[in-house]
Amino acid sequence: MRMLINVPETVVADGLRGIAAAHPELTVDVERRVVVRRDAPVAGKVALVSGGGSGHEPLHAGFVGPGMLDGACPGEVFTSPVPDQMVRAAAAVDSGAGVLFVVKNYTGDVLNFEMAAELAEEEGIQVARVLVDDDVAVTDSLYTAGRRGTGATLFVEKLAGAAAEEGAPLERVEALARRVVARSRSFGVALSACSTPAKGSPTFDLPPGELELGVGIHGEPGRERRGMMTAGEIAEVAVDAVLDDLRPSDPVLLLVNGMGGTPLLELYGFNAEVRKVLDARRVPVARTLVGNYVTSLDMAGCSVTVCAADEELLRLWDAPVATPALRWGR
Repeated sequence: MRMLINVPETVVADGLRGIAAAHPELTVDVERRVVVRRDAPVAGKVALVSGGGSGHEPLHAGFVGPGMLDGACPGEVFTSPVPDQMVRAAAAVDSGAGVLFVVKNYTGDVLNFEMAAELAEEEGIQVARVLVDDDVAVTDSLYTAGRRGTGATLFVEKLAGAAAEEGAPLERVEALARRVVARSRSFGVALSACSTPAKGSPTFDLPPGELELGVGIHGEPGRERRGMMTAGEIAEVAVDAVLDDLRPSDPVLLLVNGMGGTPLLELYGFNAEVRKVLDARRVPVARTLVGNYVTSLDMAGCSVTVCAADEELLRLWDAPVATPALRWGR
């Protein structure tokens, strides 16, 4: 398997050095694996910190900046960061207004962020946590108790980040983040397996001509395998799985996300099919984001995430944001 790396052992550190070189607006501690806004801590502002295993870029370091996260903690590939990283990030960004940890529902992330919250509070940092568990494909998986956290993480970080940027207190930012989770659902599809640098070969077996419906972002099994389908057929399965669970009464934010190995041309074509299905189901779309945002290394595939957005959430979505991967309105 050909990979654009030096050696597997330094792939995360090399990536962080590259982020630092490309984005001087960020402070990147390569050795201790913490990325924060260069202007942190921002006086009087609630800070948002998230993190997870590397390999899902631009999640999370690519979303550090005004209007989203104040800090991110990248772990090894597909491996949770450790509590020390999370405490360092919290200490670096806390202005005294408190810190919200945004946690995807994977066992390692949940346990480590819980421990980090306890350690941070011992240091006098007020911490709240929100758990993202938006994947409707399966109830439990290889890495979770309950639903997995996937594309809605972007919605939580953007919307809660905008509220924090406006000066909302910690209780309000936490409540809004929980509301976004409750209003969001996702469903993913794999057209190929991903390959980790350490293994150098596909992490699971997906024969040619087959796809995995409901796959997780680490290649966890989904609902079923089928023979290859058209984009329109995949859109029907994905959207119906989401709407069967959510049944939104408000217009939705729509994320059509690539898993890392699908060309943007195909994702835009898939978006057209997703919109057809949503229109047929009489679900109005208020805003759409298409691209590779919550990825799985080189996996070919896609996911659909919707968030039922009231007027406040739409306003917060449109609020200015300036991060390496998401930028508008500034």
